Amino acid sequence: MSTVTQERPAVREASGTPKRRKGSFGFNSVSPREKVARYVLLVFVLLITIGPFLWQLSTSLKGSGEDIYTRIPRLLPAQPTFDHYKEVTDTIPVWDYARNSLVVAFLVVGGNVIGASLAGFAISRLQFRGRKIVLGLFLATLVLPGEVTIISQYVTVREFGLANTLFGVALPGMIGALNVLLMYNAFRSLPIEVDQAAVVDGANAWQRFLYIGLPSVRGTISVIAIFAFIGAWDDFLWPLIVLTDPDKYTLTVGLQYLSGTFSNNPRLIAAGTMIAFIPIVIVFATLQRFFFKGVEEGAVKG
Repeated sequence: MSTVTQERPAVREASGTPKRRKGSFGFNSVSPREKVARYVLLVFVLLITIGPFLWQLSTSLKGSGEDIYTRIPRLLPAQPTFDHYKEVTDTIPVWDYARNSLVVAFLVVGGNVIGASLAGFAISRLQFRGRKIVLGLFLATLVLPGEVTIISQYVTVREFGLANTLFGVALPGMIGALNVLLMYNAFRSLPIEVDQAAVVDGANAWQRFLYIGLPSVRGTISVIAIFAFIGAWDDFLWPLIVLTDPDKYTLTVGLQYLSGTFSNNPRLIAAGTMIAFIPIVIVFATLQRFFFKGVEEGAVKG
């Protein structure tokens, strides 16, 4: 007597597709082990990026009698105080240095927003002889590190009579090659038919730039403004080379006076660092809603 083995029919859902067995994972699903690995990696990256900032903030709030070099680091101060911030303002003219930094940052941001926008629009939307050569030169400048050209930049600034001036500090960074390329890419992503229709309607290059190009690339402009501000505000080496008058020092250069010749107070230095960090937080909080739209440029809303 022969036995006939019958296969068990696959359990199907109402839609007719085979029901997925418990414990199986598809292409779009994440296994528990992979999910744990992702969270561990995120926590590790968070500790690397946010950890130093939290440590500086905690150090600036710790009292003078509290040990900051304990074997087990403690982020929560046992004796929290804001006296170190007041001591910073009493030690150096913080507000004068901050005003100088704001002047430099304003010039750098304005130069990059205006200059990079004009250059990016001209290279991407206008036809002229040597356009590809100009684009290649901007790409070539990205290969050179800033330290290579810093001597020639100083000689140029000095020959222009701008040494020991805030404008001389801001001048080399007022138009960045990377910012020009970002604006070039943002303008290039706009449909060419929009420009052609504007030309048919009689719009010139300036009108196309002001009324068609700029409203469509506000996200990229915000990205440029944020990075230009952070770069100008945090710069230390170039202002230290150009400026010789202590009254014209920027904040990052002026903070060096918090380090004494024979003794250093890490709480005081941490408080000065936090004061210098506040404007960056304000600028980013103001422009962050445009910042995350910078990667979506090129869409034309009708």
